[in-house]
Amino acid sequence: MTRKPQINDAEPHVVTSHGADFFGEDRHPLKALVSLAGYAEGCLSRDERGPLVLLLTNPGEGGTMSPSQAAEIAQLLLKLARHRFVKPSAAAHAHALGSAAARAAADGEPWEWRVETEAAAAI
Repeated sequence: MTRKPQINDAEPHVVTSHGADFFGEDRHPLKALVSLAGYAEGCLSRDERGPLVLLLTNPGEGGTMSPSQAAEIAQLLLKLARHRFVKPSAAAHAHALGSAAARAAADGEPWEWRVETEAAAAI
């Protein structure tokens, strides 16, 4: 009988500011963001989706976005989260990202993100 190991290698994830956890951050797997970019290409108009798809497919090592840009991206992410063809798990990621961007825009602060990979902790 073979078993699947329960300790997996760490996956890269994106950490965004103005999140909903205690530290004001949200963590999203990079795979989920790439998947979300596919939904954005199919569900948003060509004029709207350009900067959003670019951001989701290539977040780089991190970056910042001005409050006005964060407000525009927040509207697109929240619109994507409400679309009927987006699966619930992808919609939850889109809603969390959109809410964080909206909070940054409402506070007049830049919205920041960074890509992290953590080593799996031994138990």
